[in-house]
Amino acid sequence: MKKFSHLGLIIIIIFFICSSVFQAQNKKLTFQQVFRYNGPRLTSRIFSIDKWLDDKNYLQEKTHGDSKSVSLVKVNAATGDEEILIDYQEVNKNLPEGFNISGNIDKTDDLNTYLFSKGNELFYYSLKDNQFKRIADYSKIKMNPTLSPDGKYAAYTSAGDLYVIDIENNTEKRITNDASDVVYNGFASWVYYEEILGRRSRYKAFWWSPAGDKLCFLRFDDTNVPLYMLYKADGVHGEWEKARYPKSGDPLPYIKFGIVDIGSGNVTWADFDEKADHMIAWPFWYNDGSKLIVQWMNRGMDNIKLYEINPDDGSKKEIYDEKQNSWVEWLEDLYLLKDNSGMIIRSDKNGFEHLYHYSLTGELIARLTSGNWNVKKIVLVDEKNDAIYFQGNEGESTENHLFKVSLSGDKPVRITKENGTHNCNVSAGGSFIIDEFSNITTPNILLLLNSEGKRLRVLDDSKTPVMDEYNLGKTELFRVKVKDGYELPVQWTLPPDFNESKKYPIIFSIYGGPSSASVSNSWSRFLSQFYYAQEGIIFAKMDNRGSGHFGKKGEAELHRNLGRVEIDDFIEVAKWAENLPFIDSGKIGITGGSYGGYASLMCITRGADVFDYALAELSVTDWHLYDNVYTERYMDKPEENPDGYKSGSVMNHADKYNGYMLITHGTMDDNVHPQNSIQLIDKLQDLDKDFEMMFYPNGRHGWGPPKRYHSTRETVQFWFKHLLSRNLNINND
Repeated sequence: MKKFSHLGLIIIIIFFICSSVFQAQNKKLTFQQVFRYNGPRLTSRIFSIDKWLDDKNYLQEKTHGDSKSVSLVKVNAATGDEEILIDYQEVNKNLPEGFNISGNIDKTDDLNTYLFSKGNELFYYSLKDNQFKRIADYSKIKMNPTLSPDGKYAAYTSAGDLYVIDIENNTEKRITNDASDVVYNGFASWVYYEEILGRRSRYKAFWWSPAGDKLCFLRFDDTNVPLYMLYKADGVHGEWEKARYPKSGDPLPYIKFGIVDIGSGNVTWADFDEKADHMIAWPFWYNDGSKLIVQWMNRGMDNIKLYEINPDDGSKKEIYDEKQNSWVEWLEDLYLLKDNSGMIIRSDKNGFEHLYHYSLTGELIARLTSGNWNVKKIVLVDEKNDAIYFQGNEGESTENHLFKVSLSGDKPVRITKENGTHNCNVSAGGSFIIDEFSNITTPNILLLLNSEGKRLRVLDDSKTPVMDEYNLGKTELFRVKVKDGYELPVQWTLPPDFNESKKYPIIFSIYGGPSSASVSNSWSRFLSQFYYAQEGIIFAKMDNRGSGHFGKKGEAELHRNLGRVEIDDFIEVAKWAENLPFIDSGKIGITGGSYGGYASLMCITRGADVFDYALAELSVTDWHLYDNVYTERYMDKPEENPDGYKSGSVMNHADKYNGYMLITHGTMDDNVHPQNSIQLIDKLQDLDKDFEMMFYPNGRHGWGPPKRYHSTRETVQFWFKHLLSRNLNINND
C-alpha cells in the first residue's frame, strides 16, 4: 500500500475540515423553526435591567443555578460585583400559597410596597414590615389598580367610577358616583385609549401626585359618540358587542379634568368647557405637587396648548401655545425641572423633532438642539451636572444614537460610536450607560459603556452558537432617489446563493403611515426575511417621505392626502426594483397590516401596472370608516376635504386592480372594523375581480394561537404559490 506524504495528509485534513465547516454553515431554516418557534433558536432574549439604583449600581433580576430561584440583584457597574437585594424565594415564604413576589401588578419605586390581584380581590404586601393583607374584597371588577408613590393608598376604577383605598386603615372612598354606560371616570373612552393615551395605558386615565396626596383624572362622556356593533357568531343565536366608536366627522367624547384631594375625597374640576369640541390629556405634576400642567388640543388638531392648573380651585393659566399648518402632536416627552424653574419639551414645530427649554411662564430660554434630524426620546435629565441625555438620529435617519447636551443648548455630543441602533439607559449621574445595540448584521448585544461611550464589557449577547450553522442571506441597507428628490430608505435580504444573472421575485413589507418608519439599521429577532430569501424570494422593506426620516416637512406632504404621495413613493421604488436585471418583473408583491394593509391595497390598485400580488391584513379601505382622532389629524373632517377622502379610498381605485390578492380580517376587530374589508370585497365582486378572502372568527386587531398558526401558514403558502409556483410543505421544507 502506498504511503501518504505528510503534505498529502495535511491537505486531506484541511479538505475535511473545510468540508465540515461548509456543511455546518449550510443549514436551512425550517417553517416550523421560523413561524412556530419550534426548533433551534438563532438568537435568545437578552436580559434587561430593572433600573439604575444610583450612579454606580443597577438592579437586575437573576436566576441562580439549578435551583431556578430568582433574586433582585444589585450590580456594581464598574466591578460587576453582585449583592442580593431581594431574595424572591425567601420573600415568597412569607406570602400565602398562590402568591409570588414576581407576580405583583404594581410596586413603589423604593421596592417596599407591592400590590397583588387575585380574582376580584386586591392584596397588599409591605416588604419592610413583612405584612400581607387583603385590602379590597368586592365582587366588582377592578381596573388598573395603582399604588400611590408613598405606598399608602391604592386607586382603581370599577364600572366607570374611581375609587381610592386607604391601605393602613383598610377603608375605601368612592370618588365619583355618576358612571353609566356612556360616562367613565379615570377609565378612557375607546378613542382616547387607542389614539391618545395609548394601548399601554390599558384604559387608565388617572395619575397620582408625587406625594400621593392628590389624584388627577379624566372624565369621559360618550353620550353623543355613535354606537358601532360587532357580531360574534358563536352558538346558535350569536351576540352583539356594542362600542362607542367615533368615525371621521363624528362627535368626540365630552371631556372633564378633575383633581381629587385624597384626605377629603373632594373633586375640583379644572376650568374647561365640558361641552367643547376639544381634547385634554397628558397631565404632568409639578415636583412639589403644588400645581400641574395639562395639555389641550383643538378638534382640528393644528393647535396645542399647555395650561398650568391650580388643584385648589381648578383655575388655569396658558403657558405654551403651538400652531402648525398641518397637525400638531401631543407633547408626551415633557420634563419638569425639579426646582420648578422650567420645562424641557420635544416638538417638531420647526420641521424636525427637537428639544426646547422653556420657563413655566412660557418664555423660551434656549433651543437645545437643531438641524435636519430628529430627537427621538429624552433618556435622562441630570440637573445636577447640567446634562440632558437623549436619543436621536443626527447623520443617518435609519440609526438611533445617544447624545448629551447642556441645559443652555451647546452643541450636542454623540456618545455611542458604532453605526446602528442604540437603546440606552443612563445612570443617575451619567457615569455609566447600558446600551442595547444592533445593526443589520449584528444581533442584539447588551453593552456597558462609560460616560464617553467607550465599551467596558459585554453584559449579554443574543446570538447563539447555532446561528453560525446557518447560511443566511445578506441584508443590505440603501436609498432610492425618487422624482421629488427624496432619497427613500430601503433594505432587503438577498438569497444566500444570490446570482445577478438569475431572476428573483420580490416582496415589499410596508407600514406606510405618517411618522411610522419600518426601515432601520437594526437586527430583527424575527427570521421570516431570511426564510423567504433562502427559498428564492428577495424580502424588502421601504419607507416613504412621510415616515419620519425627513422630519415634519416630509410628513406634512401627507396632510389631507393619505393614499397619494406615500403610495406614489412606494410605486416609484417598486418601479426602480422592477428595472433591475435580477428582479422578475411579473412577480412583485407587497404586504402589510393595518395602515400597511391599506397601503398594500392602494399599491395593487393605484399601482396595478407595477404590483402583481398583495396580501393585506386588517386594512382600512376608506377613511370615512376609521376613527376621527387618527383620521382627522391627517385628513381633516370629511366635509372639509371631500376630494381627499375620495382619492384616499381603495374602493375608488378597485377598477384598476388586475393582479391577485389575499385579504384577511378578524371578525371582532374593534380597531379597524371588518366592514372595511367587507365593503371592499363587495366592490370587487361587483367589478367581477378575482381575489381571496380569509376572515378569522372572533379575531381582534390581530390574533393569537391557534388562529395565528393558520394565518402564518396561509401567508407563506400564498407567496410560495404565486411567487415560486410551488406549495409549502411545513413538515418537510
